Amino acid sequence: MNKFIISIASMAILTTSCTDTTKTSEFDYNVDRFADIEVLRYKVPGFEELSLNQKKLIYFLNEAALHGRDIMFDQNGKYNLAVRQTLEAIYTNFTGDKDSAEFKAFEKYLKQVWFGNGIHHHYSTDKFVPEFSAEFFAEQVKDLPAEVLSQSADEIIATLSPVIFDPTVTPKRVNQAQGQDLILTSAANLYEGVTQQEVEDYYNKLKDPNDPTPISYGLNTKLVKIDGKIVELPYKIGGLYGEAIENIVFWLKKAEEVAENDAQKAHIEKLINFYETGDLKTFDEYSILWAQDTLSQVDFVNGFIESYGDPLGMKGAWESLVNFKNLDASRRTEIISENAQWFEDNSPVDSKFKKETVKGVSAKVITAAILAGDCYPSTPIGINLPNANWIRANYGSKSVTIENITDAYDEAAKGNGFNQEFAYSEVEIESMNKYLSLTDKLHTDLHECLGHGSGKLLPGVDPDALKAYGSTIEETRADLFALYYLADEKLIEIGILDNPEAYKSEYYKYILNGYMTQLTRIEPGKDVEESHMRNRKLIAEWAYKHGKEDNVIELVKRDGKTFIKINDYTKLRNLFGQLLAEIQRIKSEGDYDAAMKLVEEYAVKVDPEIHKEVLERYASLNIAPYKGFVNPIYTVVTDENGNITDVKIDYTENYVDQMLRYSRDYSHLTK
Repeated sequence: MNKFIISIASMAILTTSCTDTTKTSEFDYNVDRFADIEVLRYKVPGFEELSLNQKKLIYFLNEAALHGRDIMFDQNGKYNLAVRQTLEAIYTNFTGDKDSAEFKAFEKYLKQVWFGNGIHHHYSTDKFVPEFSAEFFAEQVKDLPAEVLSQSADEIIATLSPVIFDPTVTPKRVNQAQGQDLILTSAANLYEGVTQQEVEDYYNKLKDPNDPTPISYGLNTKLVKIDGKIVELPYKIGGLYGEAIENIVFWLKKAEEVAENDAQKAHIEKLINFYETGDLKTFDEYSILWAQDTLSQVDFVNGFIESYGDPLGMKGAWESLVNFKNLDASRRTEIISENAQWFEDNSPVDSKFKKETVKGVSAKVITAAILAGDCYPSTPIGINLPNANWIRANYGSKSVTIENITDAYDEAAKGNGFNQEFAYSEVEIESMNKYLSLTDKLHTDLHECLGHGSGKLLPGVDPDALKAYGSTIEETRADLFALYYLADEKLIEIGILDNPEAYKSEYYKYILNGYMTQLTRIEPGKDVEESHMRNRKLIAEWAYKHGKEDNVIELVKRDGKTFIKINDYTKLRNLFGQLLAEIQRIKSEGDYDAAMKLVEEYAVKVDPEIHKEVLERYASLNIAPYKGFVNPIYTVVTDENGNITDVKIDYTENYVDQMLRYSRDYSHLTK
């Protein structure tokens, strides 16, 4: 699978290392802190300078984005909306002691459910463990006014108590464990009454290996068994999620009226048509029109896109991101995209897996204006679309780096002491202080613009051939492409970097994170399951093992602590090239067995001693391993005739108020 919105560098723990403890402005980035989460704000610089029509377009697209919120909750689990609605009713009607341990634990759990778009962690996909009692929950439900209940209190308690409190009920939203039925053991609400084998057989019968333009089978449907027959229930107006989609379409039609140009108007109209019909051929037509619209300054994604929430990597999670182009910063990505053919031609992979002609690669730096669905509250820093391989090959793709989100991460991380704790020496710290802000962004640029857009499938290879390993292999491929070229003199030649040593900052951070520090996100005794974490671990551990004879990467013990030391950056780059060649072969040939072997050997199992050490060292820094955002509020200003004369932006809303407002104003699937 190719990526749309990814986590890569944004999911690496803290990509900045400045020691200055002051903020660069009066803007307050920090909003809330609970469990393993820190909630931040992000700025939307340049919004005030947009034209009135562009502001109106963003406002309408913003509304279209927020009206899909319930879809994401329901896709993540069949009980999520009922749980959220009940918890919010308790929270807003609670009259007891809000300083009590039970209520504080309840509030923490509610914040986690909001952040995870359901009862499972957004990253590990493990079910949250409540620290309040089932008795407290039952008591509060019984105290609720009858008018706020969709069922009797006893029915709600009987249904939801096991879901919340029993660790054996829906324990994992996305299970990736080898040898298990990934459908039956995953709580994601994408299938019902079917086994993994039945799902695979169903879609294999639909696919034509000779079809050069295959639809993305299953992307916008729920697969269920009714009266012994397996059927697909499409997400569309008149189908599943129909009421929410009707509201999305209402605002898309308003956006269509103020489109910047005919090309933008055309792809908005086609997206509306897709929501009305559920036809995936129409979605492909929309994707082509969207990819070819490179002139609009305001842009957006709205739909069923990423399939990481499906253990088989087929069904798309609902998500939206509204943005506009950062004209000044985009020159960097434009230079990269202008040289896409050179990078493809000089890639270290076998020539038979390369694209003879790279088409339609466009790249830009954007400013996020609103985050929604699977992009909220946790959001990545890169976008690459469309996902369909044949569209990318024939029509190209759009890639972006979301710079204001990166800036918010960087600002919030200043002075945290992370690099001082984990970096091998002052040499690495100085390198990261000097270059990491830029090389991290370049890594994202190269990953998105070139990595996902590089290479090709051989004729007749099923895009889903790698099954549960497909997402990890695809992210590994894009990361390796970016890492390999970060050290290339071509970046100096085209003016992207001015120092041939700058890439070392990203190499060091990447290996450190992949081998050690990302383990802060794993509970003791657990395997690595999330695709991006597996990708980084695979690269770091493979490079360590295959460079051991030459001592390329060394684990150094000092004062009882383990440090990563890179002894030969040139050889490390060569290792990245070797692994890239193999990963591209696996992708191009659809070699499932080789994918399984690589992932299971290098990306899954955790060294318990290293893990214990990392957790202890990280705990001493008091840093939240996960971060997400609240959105700004957009408010229209109208004249006496109701005409919009301006759109104002406000950053003051807190996390709880935003979540309660969204549930009040954008809920269409709750009773």
